[in-house]
Amino acid sequence: MEQLLHYVWKHKIFPLKELLTTDGQQLEIIDPGLHNRNAGPDFFNAKIKLDGVLWVGNIEIHTTSSDWMKHKHHLDQAYDSVILHVATQIDTDVYRSNGQKIPQLQLSCPQSIKENYQELLAIDHYPPCFRLIPSLSTFMLHSWMSALQTERFEQKARQITERLTLCNQNWEDAFFITLARNFGFGINGDTFENWAKHIPLRAVDKHRDNLFQIEAIFFGQAGLLATNEGDEYYNELKKEYNYLAYKFDFTPMDAHHWRFLRLRPNNFPHIRIAQLACLYHRSYGLFSELMEKNTLKEIRDLLRGGTSIYWLTHYIFNEKSPARPKTLSDSSIDLIIINTVVSFLYAYGLHKANEQLCQRANRFLEELRAENNYIVRMWAECGLKAEHAGDSQALIQLKKEYCDPKKCLYCRIGFEYLTRSKQL
Repeated sequence: MEQLLHYVWKHKIFPLKELLTTDGQQLEIIDPGLHNRNAGPDFFNAKIKLDGVLWVGNIEIHTTSSDWMKHKHHLDQAYDSVILHVATQIDTDVYRSNGQKIPQLQLSCPQSIKENYQELLAIDHYPPCFRLIPSLSTFMLHSWMSALQTERFEQKARQITERLTLCNQNWEDAFFITLARNFGFGINGDTFENWAKHIPLRAVDKHRDNLFQIEAIFFGQAGLLATNEGDEYYNELKKEYNYLAYKFDFTPMDAHHWRFLRLRPNNFPHIRIAQLACLYHRSYGLFSELMEKNTLKEIRDLLRGGTSIYWLTHYIFNEKSPARPKTLSDSSIDLIIINTVVSFLYAYGLHKANEQLCQRANRFLEELRAENNYIVRMWAECGLKAEHAGDSQALIQLKKEYCDPKKCLYCRIGFEYLTRSKQL
């Protein structure tokens, strides 16, 4: 239960009586310090008073004090900065590597905290804190949602930074890969990302003014031009791809990665690739252009796109269907904006130290409707409703980063649950 002891220390859930170290010194906790989840002492830069004297340093916490020796901290100079050792059971004195004795505090986790935590882990209903949510203050919930939205922004910014590294710091290329991934709308997301990495964009740039050639490269690299026979358009497209593949030494991906099961025809990879080809053809420097847009209407108009004429009467190659425009729906465009445009606005704002771009990203999320997915609906049933896309992004972050891995000890709603009285 060392993790719970960390929790008690972090949130200063101490008994009301005067605190004393094991050797009788009066102890006052001014600042429990910053929780460290990496190697080294458990809490950095804590402030305490021992018999009225201020000490600043680190805190180490164990279930029993003899764990200090078991973990060989007495031989590690990294732990010489520890000013207080906290343990539930004190069974030995502890020392720094130079032989100096370290003050110790015997601290137990309150029984109510233990019981509430075990209850959280045992409840089958999801999320386990559902009964408490309606009783929580609006201020607390809004504050937590705001923090979660920022956390999600920063998480996506880190993912973009990783893609930038793979793309040699080329923002346009990293944007195209992210955009392609989100055109997969979950089911084909991984495959679209892999496909985008197979697209030699510098070679495609040389044929940007020719939509047919862009389609040839896009479909060919997707492995969707491997069939020997097809209709006239398919055969011409394959012929063009073979020429370009020979010219630029292209290597297509394996088509078996694409998924069609339980997909609506509008979500077939063929349609999404055709839409991306048209978008790529119409907008030179798509990333730069989107970063300059100041309204959602401008962004929606740019992304709405369409396809070449062939796809008005097809969902896949060689099978004709009733004529129907293949533009992105309003809800699909908004998902692209949320998961691609807004994320890049925020990441690029951080990169350029441009607060206006970060603020615009936040504004767009507040102007967009909340997403309608099972996560958002689940929280709504619990009494936590999303008013806009910023809220829905926060709720997705809450489920994926706190509920799924059972990190209730790091969640503000979890804190309210753990510290509640049994009467609530």
